[in-house]
Amino acid sequence: MSLYIPKNYRNLLGSVEQTEKAIKAVKDMFQENLSAQLALLRVTAPMMVLSGQGLNDDLSGVERPVKFPVKSLADAPAEVVHSLAKWKRLKLAELGVEPGRGIYTDMNALRPDEDLDNIHSIYVDQWDWEKVMTPEQRNLVFLKKTVRRIYEAVKVTENKLYVEFPQITPMLPEEIHFIQAEELLQRYPGFTAKERENAIAKEYGAVFIIGIGGKLSDGKAHDGRAADYDDWSTPTEGGYFGLNGDILLWNPVLDSAFEISSMGIRVNPEALHRQLELKDMLWKEDLYFHRLLLDGKLPQTIGGGIGQSRLCMFLLRKAHIGEIQSAIWPPEMRRACQQAGIDLA
Repeated sequence: MSLYIPKNYRNLLGSVEQTEKAIKAVKDMFQENLSAQLALLRVTAPMMVLSGQGLNDDLSGVERPVKFPVKSLADAPAEVVHSLAKWKRLKLAELGVEPGRGIYTDMNALRPDEDLDNIHSIYVDQWDWEKVMTPEQRNLVFLKKTVRRIYEAVKVTENKLYVEFPQITPMLPEEIHFIQAEELLQRYPGFTAKERENAIAKEYGAVFIIGIGGKLSDGKAHDGRAADYDDWSTPTEGGYFGLNGDILLWNPVLDSAFEISSMGIRVNPEALHRQLELKDMLWKEDLYFHRLLLDGKLPQTIGGGIGQSRLCMFLLRKAHIGEIQSAIWPPEMRRACQQAGIDLA
């Protein structure tokens, strides 16, 4: 068990009841702001998909999905989603959405292999979003423009929250800072990836790290990414690689960098083949989703996930994600939190 207890922690909202009201306020406001910034339509999404079609998110490639047989389909195996990274692209094709518009959904997932701590839970809730773009927009300019719009939605939500709950003082910087994962490595030699994130997030307050998934000059990836949704291998200006990244905010309650979103421009057929080859997974090219993409039957998109409990946790200055959502926690974690005044649901 890994648990960080902030010194002299207290619930700024005063009670669990006020916290619940604030959670609803954040969720209502943010999804409205996000939809307006990115021109997104809300759609209903599945909690499970059939196995063997390549639809589920492999995350970093080692997490096991929750699987079960479906009686009415002759016990065909299904699995609870890890995220909807690929399903959304199929949905956009089905709806015939034009470039410049997209969809978002409430995504609920189970990730039983998570190591539970202040910010990680078995239960995952995200605003999963995906937007159709043109092939000509596959560049860093468009990626950064989209990131800025998402960050603006976060800032507007923080400011509106302050009106309703004045004890939650706004603290986000005006602008989000962009840095390549390779630049970050060179800037902080000898640091681990997490230490680099802490250093840059503390300096700027809000950061987008570009190019996550491919190997850097030290032979290691900044963090893991599956090969079949984000594009982390396309060459970009400056000799860098990747059209994806993470949004990190500096969290003074936890005294650390705080990831609220993983996102990026999605693979086109060339990037998909290249990344599957790099990961020694070319066998996936015969799966349903991958075949559609390689055959040019899916739109070019940009998309990602924004953690609902994570964002509420940050904006409401909470120390543990269990103050936002109801999940399963080790007994010793519950005891330690209770002693520190941290109310786990």
